[in-house]
Parts: sequence; C-alpha cells; structure tokens
Amino acid sequence: MSTTENAIASAEAHSAHNYHPLPVVVASADGAWMTDVEGRRYLDMLAGYSALNFGHGNRRLLDAAKAQLERVTLTSRAFYHDRFADFCTRLADLCGMESVLPMNTGAEAVETAVKTARKWGYRVKGVPDGMAKIIVAANNFHGRTTTIISFSTDQEAREDFGPYTPGFEIVPYGDLTALGEAMTENTVAVLLEPIQGEAGVLVPPPGYLPRVRELTRERNVLFIADEIQSGLGRTGKTFACEHEGVVPDMYVLGKALGGGVVPVSAVVSSRDVLGVYRPGEHGSTFGGNPLACAVALEVIAMLRTGEFQQRAAELGEHLHQELGLLVGGGAVEEVRGRGLWAGVDIAPIHGTGREISEKLMDRRVLVKDTHGSTIRIAPPLVISKEDLDWGLEQLRGVLRG
Repeated sequence: MSTTENAIASAEAHSAHNYHPLPVVVASADGAWMTDVEGRRYLDMLAGYSALNFGHGNRRLLDAAKAQLERVTLTSRAFYHDRFADFCTRLADLCGMESVLPMNTGAEAVETAVKTARKWGYRVKGVPDGMAKIIVAANNFHGRTTTIISFSTDQEAREDFGPYTPGFEIVPYGDLTALGEAMTENTVAVLLEPIQGEAGVLVPPPGYLPRVRELTRERNVLFIADEIQSGLGRTGKTFACEHEGVVPDMYVLGKALGGGVVPVSAVVSSRDVLGVYRPGEHGSTFGGNPLACAVALEVIAMLRTGEFQQRAAELGEHLHQELGLLVGGGAVEEVRGRGLWAGVDIAPIHGTGREISEKLMDRRVLVKDTHGSTIRIAPPLVISKEDLDWGLEQLRGVLRG
C-alpha cells in the first residue's frame, strides 16, 4: 500500500465515518496550494469552506499566532486579558456595530444568536415565556448541533437525531410573501444566509434582502445575517449583505475570522440586543481566548486595507465570466455566486458532483460537491489569476471528457 492508502486506511479504521473526504492526504500547504504525503501538489479551490480566505500559511497570521503563543494562550473568561478589549472594539467597528460576544465555532455562534434572539424577545419585545419563534429559510445550513438541525430541511442532517428543538418556522428562501405571512407577534428573529453556501451558493433574488430588512424593522423583529461563509471578503465586500446595502441587527461570523489558524467565531450586534445577557447566562471557556483574539485582530487589520475584498471582486468577475461560458454547452446547467465563490451545476450526463470532484483531484485541483450535482469553487482570496485560470482549464478538461 502507498503512504496515502495507509493513511486513509488507518483513518477509516479509527475515526467515525461522519465525512466522506476525497482520497487525498495533505501534508503541507502554502498560499493556494497544498502538497500531499506523496509530494504531489494540488490547487486548493475550496479554501476550507472559506475558512482559509487569506490562504494557507499566511505569514502575517502565523507571526501573530507565534508571538501570542509565547505570551499567553488561554485565561478563560474568569479573567480579562490584554487582547480582548482590542478584539471586541475592532470587530464591532468593522461590522458597524457596538458589541461582540465571542465564541469558537460557527455552530456555537449560531446557537448564541438563537439564544440571544429568544432572550431579547422575552426581555425587550415582551413575547410570552416559551413562545418565541424564529423564521429560517429552507435549504439553510447553519451548523450541525441538535438545535440547528432541528430547523434544517436536509434529511441527511436530521435523520435519527430527534426529538427536535421547537420554535422555528421554515419558509422558502427568497419568498417574501411566505416570510411576511409567517411573521406573528411572537416572532423574535429572521435568521438567513445572505448567500446559501451548502445549498449550492444560492444568491437570493435582487431586492430580497432589503425587503427582509424592511419587514423585520416594521414588525420589531431582529434580522440575523449568518455571514460565516459569505463574510470577510469572500464575495468582494466585507459582508455579502453590503451588495444590497443592507445592515442586519446581528452578524454571525466564523471561519475566516480565525484565518484558518484557530477556530474563532462571534456574534456582533448592538448594546441593546447583546445587553440582555447577565453574568452566568451564556459563555465559553475558550471563547475570546488570547490566541484567538491575536489572530482575529490580524484578520481584521488585513480586511481594513480593502485589498482582499478588491481581489475577490476582480478575480470573482473573471471567474464568473469564464464559468458562464460553460453554460449552454451541455456540460454545465447553471452557475451562481458572487466574488470568488461559485456553485456550478453539472449536467447529469457528465457525472455527479462527487465524480467531477474526483476527476479534478486527478488533475491536481481540489473542490467539493454538494447536493449531488453541484461543485463549489471558493479558492483562497490570495490565488493568482494564472493559478485560477489553470484550475478553470482543468475543469474544462474534465467536462470535455
């Protein structure tokens, strides 16, 4: 057996089979490229589902992490530490908000947003105890905790994990009429992805997000934007909501906030909303730890330059122009997305999304499938145009057969 086969066999023997990875074993990475245990190089066109927006081994982020590693990595929230205030202040400023509640993973941040909305509903809006409702969209992906999968429409994510958490109303994504009809006096929040990532990079109809903002404001309902995948430069703006001129009541952030170095997530909102918490009502031992804050502060500083947003916008325009040329030729049925983020629906005659991903892997390009026939393209924002074009040429080669 090869080194790759040995590594995969060992992993399969000793780990839970909750993922179906492509059969590549990565040993090192730099920028937009990864190298496997056999020394083969692959172009990363997934970027850790947008956790690696700034590329593998980004020197600024590694230097920030290394410097903090020598000082202090964890205090718990039992004490203050000297990176915490700067992190909260600068992240709030980046978001145009006032307050930050730091967590670790995206799912934790979504859970925090759900708890915050409910508490706000009871404490501020005056919803009767136990009656709070949150409206979500069909085909959403917000994480895999028991509460979050309770409002998923993906049966694979839900099956055998009940009983499910009540308190959620599911409406079709992009359907304003259904959203308005679902709102009641007990509705405390609308939780949406500005672009649905796991569903295949689905962009809502023009005007949808602004009208959601208007409806929630009119009905005294919080608008929560899950920008875990879509945020922090991926779409060509700091937040995907910006494309429609929308500012939600609450951002849910994760993935790229940790720069692919450490898990960092956060809920960012106003003092009025996050001010509903009292000590002891919510927390996390690792949330807002010194190492996480140090890395996230460097991420925020990098985003402040606008360089990465501009790269995503310019290279994203090129990406979508090139992908658009594939539509109508029989191989690609539809392309969606914004910035350096695309969902490509493969015609069934050419194979499943998994099969296309495997063929691209053979050509040294790494992507990942979703929903059977779709592949997602989301390279690190640091990718060069030449490398992007090379990756697209490999896709064309696969589709030519």
